Amino acid sequence: MVRLCTGLVALVLLVSAAPAQASAPSRFQRFDTMSVFRNSSAAEHTAAEIAAATADGRLVVYTDSPARRIGFARPARSGRALTPDGVLAMPGEPTSVDVVGGLALVAVNTSKSYTEPSGVLVVVDLGRRAVVATHELGGQPDSIDISKDGRYAAIAIENERDEDVSGGAIPQAPAGFLTIVDLAGQKPDRWTLRKVELTGIAEVAPTDPEPEYVSINGRNQVAVTLQENNHIAIVDLRSGTVVKHFSAGTATVRNTDTKDDGRYEPTETITAAREPDAVAWLDDRTLGTADEGDYLGGSRTWTVFDADSGRVVFSSGNELQRIAVEQGQYPDGRSDNKGVEPEGLAVATFGRDRYAFVGLERANLVAVYDVNDPRRPRFLQALPTGVAPEGVLPIPATGTLVVAAEEDSAQDGIRSSLSGYRLTRTPLALSLARNQGTPSIVSDGIGFGALSGLSGVPGDHRNVVAVTDAAYDPTRILTIDTAVAPAKVRRELTLTKDGKPVGYDGEGIAARRSGYWIAVEGDGKQNPNLLVEVSANGAVTREVPLPEAVAKTATSNGFEGVTVTGSGRSEQVWLAVQREWKADRAGQATLARFTPATGEWAFAAYPLDAPQAGAWIGLSEITALDDRTLLVLERDNQRGDAARTKKVYRVDISGLQPVPAGAEKPVVSKTLAQDLVPALKADGAATHDKPEGLAVVGSGPFRRLVGVVDNDGLDDAPGESVFLRLGRV
Repeated sequence: MVRLCTGLVALVLLVSAAPAQASAPSRFQRFDTMSVFRNSSAAEHTAAEIAAATADGRLVVYTDSPARRIGFARPARSGRALTPDGVLAMPGEPTSVDVVGGLALVAVNTSKSYTEPSGVLVVVDLGRRAVVATHELGGQPDSIDISKDGRYAAIAIENERDEDVSGGAIPQAPAGFLTIVDLAGQKPDRWTLRKVELTGIAEVAPTDPEPEYVSINGRNQVAVTLQENNHIAIVDLRSGTVVKHFSAGTATVRNTDTKDDGRYEPTETITAAREPDAVAWLDDRTLGTADEGDYLGGSRTWTVFDADSGRVVFSSGNELQRIAVEQGQYPDGRSDNKGVEPEGLAVATFGRDRYAFVGLERANLVAVYDVNDPRRPRFLQALPTGVAPEGVLPIPATGTLVVAAEEDSAQDGIRSSLSGYRLTRTPLALSLARNQGTPSIVSDGIGFGALSGLSGVPGDHRNVVAVTDAAYDPTRILTIDTAVAPAKVRRELTLTKDGKPVGYDGEGIAARRSGYWIAVEGDGKQNPNLLVEVSANGAVTREVPLPEAVAKTATSNGFEGVTVTGSGRSEQVWLAVQREWKADRAGQATLARFTPATGEWAFAAYPLDAPQAGAWIGLSEITALDDRTLLVLERDNQRGDAARTKKVYRVDISGLQPVPAGAEKPVVSKTLAQDLVPALKADGAATHDKPEGLAVVGSGPFRRLVGVVDNDGLDDAPGESVFLRLGRV
């Protein structure tokens, strides 16, 4: 029987002053995430890549290349929601879009092959949602930008190389070029197009320029990145001439991680060609680049150049990597290949302040900088996004930012999305009290993520401990300070076995006065489920397996949580098994109890909620509220729009009599304590699929419940590290 309990409602939050954000109190806060399939159907493969907005900010237009269309979304005037508003078919794959007046200019790739590139400029009347003109471009377009005075559009005609030919090296004919569209004084079907050759200027493959991105300044000069050529050109739009060009050069970055090995070790130095992707003007004489890299390297930086001299006036060094690490979103799997991979860049003025937004494709973050002094950018905050942020769209008219994330994989629960952020003066600490605002958890340079278990610490009313799972190696115990906002990872303790670091798939942790218990998930084959006892200094003192008869029934969904009741000879260790094992009844998981004083195992059955179609439900955490009551975290395996079940249940064990292996297991009863979905959606995020840690902090009437989300180490996941403040117990 399930009954509603209202005990977990109030929130007591101990916070220190929020970290400094900027000289001004403003910051960006996410308000919504819209899956773009909502403009069609969940069965379709979609990808929002580049976005643009009308001058009043009330309509967003985005490219959807795989579906060969553009899509529309309307931000609510309140800055609280993004609403899908239809689609319009294109004659090929749209690569970029910009808006002038009531018209959208869409660059569309219609190429038959790499050697026969082609494309068109499609002009859409936004009021009628109708195509009013089409212009042949003579090549495969990539980026488009419109001048502030509405007189010109500039289009990068990339004619991209075939990466399967000669390892992707250039030159590969035909060469790319720049197209200028004269917009002023003519109807869209009478616009004239001018071609600007860019051959012969780059040091790398001068016969094969590949323009990637364009940005126009207030002097009607367009900056063009030639990414594969590692070069930047500046073209005067009125005359159509190259007025300046220079190499993007190389960057030397120290204290960086270059190994894909499941650990963060910033000990290396790299020197690599920048090979910039996006470019944006910080003012009329200063431009910035997102240095994504390509086949020559990738410096993991963003750079500011003096456009008149080509001189570097700012390079971010290892800052973008450090930001991702401190926010728990560092993609270690990309350490050996471009790291966080800066790709998008946009600059805009909101009120009196000018900001630069740097999209980090592999870290799923946008780094926000104060560029009031364009030669001295100052980092302010990092905003979590969907997977693979591509388009970064500031909308000063509404005080908002929209980020298009292109990765779409329904089988992994990842959907392409538009995320909206609004400029706010609400202090971060106050927002975090309502589970709003980001980041909710940070560190002082300690690499973290994949927080798969959580535990209060006996006698400590401030800190909790977490354990990392198999996404990182070796296994570490992290101490998290909950009395600050954001919560902060203060310390790390590496587990050792026989004096050497050891890696487990740690899925649960229970702190004791003498050390820890770690729940290690097995795979149902070679690796067994283990209860691991760890001393206070991190040394493994013993590994306790399940009884052989029970272990034989295990599947890949094993131990997911561990907690302790009692102490000394009355200590009992409780573990949650994620899903049904071979000998279990359908819809039931197992709670296992181990008594250290006797070495005895005993078991009970836990009734799972019924899953929705296409989903499964299992247990992710277990934590003791007291010696008579357990809190059990039950969740489905869905994220975003498909997520339904993320619930905490209360289980009374005062009269429970678990039984030895092989006996008929008693079935526990559960009482609903808290639905976590509202907290998981509170700051406009797509609902996270893996809340996997719960802990009780404090004592008496000031006990409070906190939680964490497992970000899977950014492996087929959005990767946001989330700390939840779930109220008083």
